[in-house]
Amino acid sequence: MHTFRRPRLDDAAAMYDLISAYESAVLGAPDMTLQDVEDELVEPAFDRDRDGWLAEEPGGRLLASAWACANGDSDLVDADVIVRPGAPELSAPLWEKVLGRARELAAERGHDGATVHVGTYRADHGKQTLLKERGFEPGTSFHRMRIDFSGPVEPPAVPAGLTLHTGESEEVRREAHRVHQEGFAEHFGFVPTTYEQWYERRQAQSATDWSQLTVARIDGRPAGLVIGSDQFLPDQGCGYVATLAVLPEFRGRGLGRFLLRHAFAADAARGRKGTILHVDSNNTTPALGLYESAGMRQVLAFDVWRRRV
Repeated sequence: MHTFRRPRLDDAAAMYDLISAYESAVLGAPDMTLQDVEDELVEPAFDRDRDGWLAEEPGGRLLASAWACANGDSDLVDADVIVRPGAPELSAPLWEKVLGRARELAAERGHDGATVHVGTYRADHGKQTLLKERGFEPGTSFHRMRIDFSGPVEPPAVPAGLTLHTGESEEVRREAHRVHQEGFAEHFGFVPTTYEQWYERRQAQSATDWSQLTVARIDGRPAGLVIGSDQFLPDQGCGYVATLAVLPEFRGRGLGRFLLRHAFAADAARGRKGTILHVDSNNTTPALGLYESAGMRQVLAFDVWRRRV
């Protein structure tokens, strides 16, 4: 027996228990933290009263969670269904709700259909089979990369003409937004956002630390940026490079490598055990090779599946 209802802010701990059970079954240990779940519940684009569902058994234990979240004004909708081991019968009705909501979100934005993206651990073969059966196809793959530190990391030498600026000021944040938008314009799943949308989303995340945002200017012109956060600090003791981007006209000069090593040195100086980042294996720039050559290794793989509905 179960009932469906909408998620609330005070469901974070129960949702974390559900997600931990699922991830432990697939990976051997939880991957998300309670902080991650709390951040997802306050994501500005996520309407808890319309975009999410929980399946609850008598006594209050959660058996499943599902959601669909619009990606800006595009037809892209990010979605997922997470079912506690032992309750597979909930998958089908929740996928129907999710795909129906995806159609509604696309229609509300003036599109005749939705392109639904679902991220899944590569180790979750059961979910991959389920997605295939529901008409999803592979879109791209992401690797979680990590480097560990055995002591202090020497900051890279700053090239002539290059200056670094942190994100405590709105001027620098606006430059960072522009570099991010232009630097990622050709990447998988990218959707343009306004500065206000970009800022609101980051400001809502508890892991955000604007002092970990660095814009690199070359001869006074914004050229690249690296955005770090505390997302992997609670469970991994590591820094996290959430974004690393270089504008097309400044590529091929070693700026990406410089910003990466700058992030390593900054994380080591903060006492972090290492640095983690995610990279699209089909990136329009040779980012995976850059990270591997800098000493990072793959620790986890994800696949993004997509379907038009």
